[in-house]
Amino acid sequence: MKILHILSQIPASTGSGMYLQAIMEHARLQGHDNFLLAGVPNDFHFADHCGHLPCNAEPELVRFGQDTDFQVVGMSDVMPYPSARFCDLTAEDLARYEACFDARLRSAIQRWQPDIIHAHHLWLLTSLARQRFPEIPMVASCHGSDLRQFHTCCHLQPQVLYGCRQVDAICALNEGQKEQISQEYEIDQQRIHVVGAGFNSALFQAPQTDQKPTDPTQIVYVGKLSRAKGVPWLIKALQRLKQKRWHFHLIGDSKGEEKNEIIALARQLGNSVTLHGSLKPDQLAEILKKSHLFILPSFFEGVPLVVLEALACGCRVVTTNLPGIKEVFGPLTCDWLQRVELPEMETIDHPHPDSEEDFIERLQDKITAQLTAIENNPTLSPPQVVQNVIHNYEWESTFCRIEKVYEQVLRLNQ
Repeated sequence: MKILHILSQIPASTGSGMYLQAIMEHARLQGHDNFLLAGVPNDFHFADHCGHLPCNAEPELVRFGQDTDFQVVGMSDVMPYPSARFCDLTAEDLARYEACFDARLRSAIQRWQPDIIHAHHLWLLTSLARQRFPEIPMVASCHGSDLRQFHTCCHLQPQVLYGCRQVDAICALNEGQKEQISQEYEIDQQRIHVVGAGFNSALFQAPQTDQKPTDPTQIVYVGKLSRAKGVPWLIKALQRLKQKRWHFHLIGDSKGEEKNEIIALARQLGNSVTLHGSLKPDQLAEILKKSHLFILPSFFEGVPLVVLEALACGCRVVTTNLPGIKEVFGPLTCDWLQRVELPEMETIDHPHPDSEEDFIERLQDKITAQLTAIENNPTLSPPQVVQNVIHNYEWESTFCRIEKVYEQVLRLNQ
C-alpha cells in the first residue's frame, strides 16, 4: 500500500520522530511505499539529517522561518532544537501555520494518491488532514505530548477535536493512554488500538562479553534536558551519593534557561560527568552497551522506549513509576528495574515544591541500591521475565500490530 506519513516537526531528534522513522523502515520491509510530509527549519538539509529514510519520493516540507516567520512549533514546550510554542502563537500565526500545511497536504495527495494517511499526534495537523481529505483512510498515533498540549492550550481544543474525532483509527501507546484519549477527545474506545512502541533490537543488544568493567560504574541518562524529564532532581540525587566510583553520562539537548540550569548543575559533578549533547542511535547504543545503570526520572512519558533499549543493552534501571512503566512491566518485581514513586505534582509535569526533597531522597536510595547490586554482580543479562517483556516491544512486533490497524481501516473503507 502507499502510505503518507505526516508529522508537523522534524522527523528525527524526538521520540515521535524516531517512532516515525521506525514505522517507515518496517513498512518498507513489508513492501509498502512510503511518502512523507513534515515541518523543518528553513536551513534544515534533509539529505544530511534524514537521507536514510526510506521515502519513495522527495518529501513535502513546510520550512519554518521561510514559509512562516516563526520557528518549528514543537509538540513539547522544550525541544532539542530551536522551536516555538503553540501557547505563544497568535491567531495570525495559527492561520499561517494551517495555510502552510494545507498547501503541502494538497500537493502530497495530488502527487502520490496515498491509500492511507498515518498522522502523528492528535493535534492540529491531524485535524486539518482529516477535514481536508475525509475520503482517504486515516490512522493517527498518539505520542503523549499531544495530550499535554491539549491541557495547556485549551483555546485550541475545538480546532483539534473537530478533525481528530473523525479519524478512522487511533494508535495508543498503552491502556491508560487509550482511556485518556477516549475520555478527553470523546472517541469510542473501539476505534483506539493499543499498539505500544518499539525499539531496534538489532542495534540495542547486550555486548558480546560476560561482564562490563565496573571501575568506575557507568551511569546514563538519555532524553531532553528539561525539568519535565526530572533531570535537575536526578543530578541533585547523584550529588548526594556516598559511593564515589561512578561516572555519569548526560545525553540529550534542549534550549533556553532549563538547559542552562541543568548544564550548570551537571558541571558541579566535576570529572564525574560527561556532557554528550544529542547522539545518533548507533552512538547511544555503544554507550549503553558499556554502561551499568540507566536512570529515567521523568514526570511525564508515553512508553519510555529508552528504558527497554537500556535493558536490552544489559543496563539495570531506575525509573519513575510512570503509567507507561506500569503498562509495560505490570506488577513485575525485579531488582533489575527499580521504580521510584512520582512526587506530588503541581501540574501535569512539574512537581509540587514541598515534595521535591522526598523525591530526591527516593531517587538517591534506589540509585544506591542499584550501584551496590552492580558491584556485587556485574552480570549483563536481565532475568528471563524481563527479557520476555523486552521481546514484545521489538519493532517487528510493534509494526505488526500497526499494520493490522492499517488493514482493518482499509477494509472498513472499501
